[in-house]
Amino acid sequence: MTTRRQFIGGAVVLAGGYSALRYGGPALRDLLTPLPEAQALDAPAGFRALPLSSVSQGLDPLVGLEPAQVLEVAPDQLDGRLCEALFGLDRVPDGVVPIASFSDYACPFCRVLTPRLNALEAASGGALRVKWHELPILGPASTDGARAALAAAQQGRYAETHARLIRAAFQPTEAYLRALSQDLNLDAERLLTDMQSPAIDAALTDSRALAQLFGMVGTPALVVGRTLVQGEISARNLDRLIAVERAAGPPPGCA
Repeated sequence: MTTRRQFIGGAVVLAGGYSALRYGGPALRDLLTPLPEAQALDAPAGFRALPLSSVSQGLDPLVGLEPAQVLEVAPDQLDGRLCEALFGLDRVPDGVVPIASFSDYACPFCRVLTPRLNALEAASGGALRVKWHELPILGPASTDGARAALAAAQQGRYAETHARLIRAAFQPTEAYLRALSQDLNLDAERLLTDMQSPAIDAALTDSRALAQLFGMVGTPALVVGRTLVQGEISARNLDRLIAVERAAGPPPGCA
């Protein structure tokens, strides 16, 4: 028979659990709440999206492109090479979860997510592969920063440059970029020249085309396997999504 003391004790436990859930912060709520249900995207086929969260929105992703370039951004330019353009891979090996990250240097959510992705990739032993996409939508400084990071990639120093630019406000004047080049052991003259090169234009155009294809409305945005995530995502939910995608196998067109 349930005693009055047992009943009261059980009520206290339930009340304590409710209080912890209500006031225990995002980490505890994530632990007890399942991932939101993903919705199938109209395009690209076979991909889906989690409900939209908080994003940084700014200029149209196509701003700054000449009319001829805007035509080139049409999503059908990605036909037959979606996997390579999105993840930087012709095919995804079994057991590997590819992640495409789209960010802007003025986006506060990106400053939290970028080091988290770096840490996850470094700790994965090759089981996670992150492809970084520059999607500058928050003004001219973002665009110049994106071009500088992509130009640094031509010298094998993208990661260091991206990490430096994402964690602090900056104005990418020539003096700033020369100082940055000196700090990161880059050839400043080559960096400034490469920033305006056709290769950088092509990389930005591909990223904008992907943003248009997936219907991205701001930054940060991730494509984790076959799932689009727009905006903030907690560390716990990102871990769970990666596990779901690993079990599902390579995304469409990447096997």
